[in-house]
Amino acid sequence: MFARVDTRPRKRNSHRADEWKRCEPFLRWLRGRRCMLEAKGGCSGKVRACHVDYAGDKGIGTKVADEHAVPMCDGHHGQQHAWGWKSFEANYRINPSTLEAAAAYWRAWPGRGAWLARRGVDLDDVAEDDA
Repeated sequence: MFARVDTRPRKRNSHRADEWKRCEPFLRWLRGRRCMLEAKGGCSGKVRACHVDYAGDKGIGTKVADEHAVPMCDGHHGQQHAWGWKSFEANYRINPSTLEAAAAYWRAWPGRGAWLARRGVDLDDVAEDDA
């Protein structure tokens, strides 16, 4: 005899708990940039927003904050997933780290000031952190 099973559909996570990490306008802007490894060659496919997982604030089944993303083509993004960050950065001799590149893209995003202001972030404090 089979045990009784629950056949109800799985309850989907609304991801509202990590809404503070999400910034879709920044990801759209990133997708409009060139692959960060274009100068090294081997680019293929569309440019994606690739999250730098070792940035922190990552839980099980969640991504890091969108501000820790860089533009990469499908080919390089796939390699990064297959090799892991440490091997990927070593292979492409990425120095400074991809995390530092992500911070530079975040600072360069034209919509950043308005986005932070809507969230009540004091822009003077942010400017000090970026220095």
